[in-house]
Amino acid sequence: MAHWLVKSEPDAWSWDEQVARGAKGEPWTGVRNHTAKLNLMKMAKGDLAFFYHSNIGKEIVGIVEVIRAHYPDPTDASGKFVVVDFKAVKPVPKPVTLAAVKDTPKLKEMALLKQSRLSVQPVTDAEWALICQMGGL
Repeated sequence: MAHWLVKSEPDAWSWDEQVARGAKGEPWTGVRNHTAKLNLMKMAKGDLAFFYHSNIGKEIVGIVEVIRAHYPDPTDASGKFVVVDFKAVKPVPKPVTLAAVKDTPKLKEMALLKQSRLSVQPVTDAEWALICQMGGL
């Protein structure tokens, strides 16, 4: 299983909205960056991702699971981009802020810091374990 981080502006799509979708989940639409698209295409059913509130909050607030592998993004008229479907798994009891990630030397190479504008990014197993620990999981 691979691990990921997906970003959403909470005023556009929040953790609470993701949770409200329940077991049927929600397609992760609107990705228009080529690298982010390639990351979506690498995701497999059962992979887990951190749900990160960007712009407002700037913190990891939950964990989502891929429940459907990539397929064409229905909001993309060009047909070039894809979505995966996510369902909420659980909240992070103690949200992990961007500041906390920056202050953790073992996370200095994390894509969240190195590729800060990338909306869909890989997370290493070591990073995943450390962030889960920081978040009280």
